[in-house]
Amino acid sequence: MITASLKNYRISPRKIRIVADMIRGKNVIQAKLILEHAAKKAKHPLGGLIDSAIANAKNNFNTDSANLFIKEIRVDQGFILKRSMPVSRGSAHPIKKRTSHVSIVLAPKDESAQARKSASKKESK
Repeated sequence: MITASLKNYRISPRKIRIVADMIRGKNVIQAKLILEHAAKKAKHPLGGLIDSAIANAKNNFNTDSANLFIKEIRVDQGFILKRSMPVSRGSAHPIKKRTSHVSIVLAPKDESAQARKSASKKESK
């Protein structure tokens, strides 16, 4: 399994999940293209995370990035920075500054397995 992770990134998990859902299950080349044209701030850390996972694949497993796809991308909540905002009459409202843990798993596309699945579907019809 080819993995990369990002811990304690200072964007809310809810905001990162929007971008993560756009690239889940896509080829890494398509995912990089989608992130390049996305209009969200979370595209920068996810793009770097994909680059890191591709570098891990090349260095550790000697695989080509052309046949990799995003098997799993998970966005979890990190720790919460608790702050307060002063308001009228000497009181304060709490503010939660959320952080995110993002992990990504890449897998090589297995053309032979896909060919067997399509052949079995044709035979069953």
